[in-house]
Amino acid sequence: MSSNSNETLVEQTLTYTLEMNGKFYLIENVPARVNPQTGEQFFSPSTVERLQQIIYNQQQPIRILETPVYDFAA
Repeated sequence: MSSNSNETLVEQTLTYTLEMNGKFYLIENVPARVNPQTGEQFFSPSTVERLQQIIYNQQQPIRILETPVYDFAA
């Protein structure tokens, strides 16, 4: 991460999305530091490790959502 004296990062929680093997995963309440000007998100190494554990260990989800899919070219 480049250090810029004008760069301000805001601590917040967000919903992390991931597509893997044709499935989408949503993980809510993930702590992150976000640049309000660019929207760029930064995660601590421990947060990244926890995200990987949740997905790869197929942890029991708190709920399952049905998601519509659209084709832009249609």
